[in-house]
Amino acid sequence: MSNQDKIHPSLFFIGHFAVDNVIRFKRLSKPTLGGSVSYCSLALRAYTQSAKISIISHVGKINFDKSLFNIIRDKNIDLTGIKYSGVENTNFILDYFNHTRTLTLKSKSPNLVVSDIPLKYLDNPPDVIVLVPLCNEISYQYISQISKLFPNIFFGLDLQGFIRNIDERGIVSHIYDEKIISNITKIIDLIGDKLVLKGSEEEMKLLANENVDLDKVMMYFEEFGTKGIFIMTLGERGSLIYQRGKKILKIPAFKPKKTIDETGAGDVYLSIFLYEFLLSDKSWSAIENIGYLASAAASFSVERKGPSGSVIKEKVLKRMEKKQHIT
Repeated sequence: MSNQDKIHPSLFFIGHFAVDNVIRFKRLSKPTLGGSVSYCSLALRAYTQSAKISIISHVGKINFDKSLFNIIRDKNIDLTGIKYSGVENTNFILDYFNHTRTLTLKSKSPNLVVSDIPLKYLDNPPDVIVLVPLCNEISYQYISQISKLFPNIFFGLDLQGFIRNIDERGIVSHIYDEKIISNITKIIDLIGDKLVLKGSEEEMKLLANENVDLDKVMMYFEEFGTKGIFIMTLGERGSLIYQRGKKILKIPAFKPKKTIDETGAGDVYLSIFLYEFLLSDKSWSAIENIGYLASAAASFSVERKGPSGSVIKEKVLKRMEKKQHIT
């Protein structure tokens, strides 16, 4: 590990915070703090006090109420990597109806630039940088630059914010676009063996250009020749994990006590997976066990609204041990 501290691994989460305006069955809720940097960091902090967590982001002050940060303050999460500007913040409308979601981007914070990263981080590099953009705010150039600033560390990547198509009305969709796909493949080649990539079923099918066979979707990553790890989350059907030359791991989903809000479950999965991965011996059997831990942790996140549904590791272990899988 880069900081030589296996007890207290360091993780940087990079991406936009969002103001989420959720509509459920035509009823608008009070705006909440959203964005994968929120869900990932809060989930990991609830899970363990051992990790060193930092967030690098850019917040637009015009339509961002700082009280939204109340949920993240006093969590021992380093927020000094956040830049503030007098512009509009990333703002989404999430319209849920009958288990479907329409996502609309109303405004967007500035794209991230390497020069905004505090110099203190360069002197104390993390063990993993987790790239979790929402709306293409992280470019290939940005990743190329930080990979040079922080050599020999792992990179986690959530496919979500790299692969979204956003039209002139702000409607977010997933449409096969050669330019978008080319950008992702360049990133995979750039990071190589140090990559842990996660995507939803829809996102991974789009990347692999395969609509039916999930095993073929995972085998798509064989062509890169990298020993990176690739994860496809499947909701109630669990997840698949693949590494070149290894058998595809099929991880079940765990039964939550109730389902209130599915938003951010994939973020919880990724953050717990990466933390446990850093502590592990990186063997395939260890990764399988980590997949079970991440899946069990994600099952708690759907039981409450917003990014506050995560729990301590002991509760995750108990649920995992009970083996109450969704079948």
